[in-house]
Amino acid sequence: MSDPVERVALACPACSPEGETVHEVLSPGGQATVRCSECDHVHKAGLPDDETVQRDVVVSQSGESFSARTEVDPHEAIAAGDEFVLETEEGIFTVRVTSIETGGDQRVEEATGEAATTIWTRAVGNVAVDVTVHPSEGGREETYSTTVHVPGGYAFVVGESDSFGEEAFGIEGIAVRDDATGYDREKLDHDGDEVLAKDVKRVYARDETSDAWSAW
Repeated sequence: MSDPVERVALACPACSPEGETVHEVLSPGGQATVRCSECDHVHKAGLPDDETVQRDVVVSQSGESFSARTEVDPHEAIAAGDEFVLETEEGIFTVRVTSIETGGDQRVEEATGEAATTIWTRAVGNVAVDVTVHPSEGGREETYSTTVHVPGGYAFVVGESDSFGEEAFGIEGIAVRDDATGYDREKLDHDGDEVLAKDVKRVYARDETSDAWSAW
C-alpha cells in the first residue's frame, strides 16, 4: 500500500496569496516542495509546525533597516548576541539579535519565543566598518574617517596592515561593539589583538597609503 499523501493548508502565490488552500507535499524539508490543489501550482514553502510561532524581525544594515518574519520555537529562549540565518524578500542574511521586544514596547535582552513580539537584529554576514585614519607623520590635523565593507568574519588585527582599494593603513586599536562577546576589553590595542569585523565598533589606524604606492 502506498504512503498517504500529506496535505497542508498554505497560501498559494499563484491563486491565493492572501489566503490558504489545500496543498499536497511533494518533497518535505526545511523548504518543502508543495502543489496547490486548486490550481496545481508547484512552489516552495515552509510547512506549518505546531511547535513554532511567527515573529516580526527588524534588521539593521549600514544605517538602514527593514522588516521580515521568522519562525521560532515558542519555548526556546532568544537572547541578545544570538545569531541566525534569516530568509527575506531582500535576500538571505546572517543576523545577530540586539534586543527583544515584548508586550508594551518593552525591550529586553532575553525572552522566550512565545513572549517576544519583535526581534531586533543587526546584519553581520557582510558589514560596514568605520575606520579613523591618522596621518603617517603622527599629526592629527589630517585625520579622516572612512568606511570599508567586508564579510562579517573578516579579522582585523592590531599591529597588522590592511589595504582596501587605494587606501592602506596599519591598525593601532579596535573598539569592540557592545553586543560582541568573547572579548575582555572594550578597546583592544596590543599587537596581535584580533576582532572579527561583525564585532568592530571602530578601527583606529595609521595611514600607510603612500608606503603602499611606493612599494610599486
